Amino acid sequence: MRASVSLPTGRNSRGWRPYAAGAAVVAALLTSTACQGSDDGSDQGKGSGGPSATSSATPGATTSTPPSGTASPSAGTPTESAPPKPGATKDGNGNGGGRTAIPTCTQEHLSVTSELEPPDSKQPRHLLLTVQNVSEKKCNLFRYPRVRIGADSQADTPVIKHTDPDPGKPVILDPGHEGYAALLVSGGARDEYEATSITISLQGAKIGTYAGSPIDVPMPVAKLYADDGQLVTYWTTASGFALRAIMSK
Repeated sequence: MRASVSLPTGRNSRGWRPYAAGAAVVAALLTSTACQGSDDGSDQGKGSGGPSATSSATPGATTSTPPSGTASPSAGTPTESAPPKPGATKDGNGNGGGRTAIPTCTQEHLSVTSELEPPDSKQPRHLLLTVQNVSEKKCNLFRYPRVRIGADSQADTPVIKHTDPDPGKPVILDPGHEGYAALLVSGGARDEYEATSITISLQGAKIGTYAGSPIDVPMPVAKLYADDGQLVTYWTTASGFALRAIMSK
């Protein structure tokens, strides 16, 4: 017995059309979604990789990478220092490094004389001691002369402390120039004694030291009468300044 299938016709056949149309729309949407999924998956695959080890600059962009052949400074690479300032020295003293230090005056640099003040004085109590730099280089006179009046003197003549013209600094004698110290031989005190010689010792740069050997000072008179009131001034380049300190005594 043959089975027969009859297709809907007439009004019932219209019911298939919406289903067919709907199926077509669904198929189109599925196809579009599949294409988009493939594209998105490809882009995501590229973006999911790590950063590239080689960075290429885009046209017009700047880069901090130094040009080939030029070393970039690093913490372990020494850099060129600024040139030293004028006057700066390796020893830190501001003496120019290679500049020759001024030597301390000794008997080899100086000639020494003494004279009465005033020159016609009947009582030889005030003397002006003069040293002249006879060398070809300048030298430093430090503080004051260590004076011994008489061969038997056991102590240096005391210094008048307020006569230091520039405390803490030496007197610089250029070649041919002179330095002065005034000497009060007797101050009217006790223990007067007779002296036929005067000796001075020059001081070194460091307190308590001496420069060179003792110097015998030529006597302005054959004999002096000294006592324990004797005094001497600091070295100075102004003879009048030195004499004013003792002439009133």
